[in-house]
Amino acid sequence: MHNSSIIKSLNFQLINELSAANQYFLHSKICKNLGFIKMSKKEYKESMEEMKHADQLIDRILMLNGKPNMKILRQLKVGKNIIEILRNDLKLEKISQITIKKEILNINKFNDFISQNILINILCDTEKHIYWLETQLKLIKKIGISHYIQL
Repeated sequence: MHNSSIIKSLNFQLINELSAANQYFLHSKICKNLGFIKMSKKEYKESMEEMKHADQLIDRILMLNGKPNMKILRQLKVGKNIIEILRNDLKLEKISQITIKKEILNINKFNDFISQNILINILCDTEKHIYWLETQLKLIKKIGISHYIQL
């Protein structure tokens, strides 16, 4: 097993997860400040899910005798309103989806099924969230933002 390459792949995804956790957390606070409590709770829940993913990645990196890279984060794309928040979250998830698929293929070369399984589970959550975000944006387009925020 080539631990250094696997650790590099896991750390690359760790950057995505920690960045996402911060973006969702900030979006949760923005939604709360705007009075959208239900959306605030959803964003907070997503932030905690991203932290759970980061936790799994950190554990695996340490198990492989690596050093988790927690210093680097992606630039946050912070929305000022519900539509911007949803669009920015969708962009973030789509970037993560591409990265995860690439890293799964990389790790697959080394037959590290544990690391691969962690990334596959993260990919499943990511794709569920992409679907949810796309559905919300379609709903807004269909019924309008004024009706959407009343849901």
